[in-house]
Amino acid sequence: MILLGLGSNIGNREKNILTALQLLSEAVKIIKVSSIYETEPVGFKNQPKFLNIVVSIDTNLSPQNLLKNCLEIEASMGRKRLIHWGPRLIDIDILTYNNIYIDEENLKIPHPFITERKFVLVPIEEINPQIMIK
Repeated sequence: MILLGLGSNIGNREKNILTALQLLSEAVKIIKVSSIYETEPVGFKNQPKFLNIVVSIDTNLSPQNLLKNCLEIEASMGRKRLIHWGPRLIDIDILTYNNIYIDEENLKIPHPFITERKFVLVPIEEINPQIMIK
């Protein structure tokens, strides 16, 4: 199962997530989308609350090409990386990619903080209660 986490806390947060989903659907098949969850920021606390979702997808893209696509969507929507864990128009993270483990400088799968982030664990549980996250 390939899972992506999407989040936004700048501007029209819900519209940002829906736009990102539309752009993602041009490159991948979206299987299931969680509910939208409003969550407190992690790391840099002095910022607005986030809206977060998790989506399961199917794709023929390699993990690196999927990452490239996600980064291109973020850039096309106007994401600026100014503060680590800071406010963002859109954030798209690869959480899992089937049973593949990757530990490269620009890509780590499963996402290294997946087990520490309630804002991804709760929506993952919603869309796939049987998944085992380690």
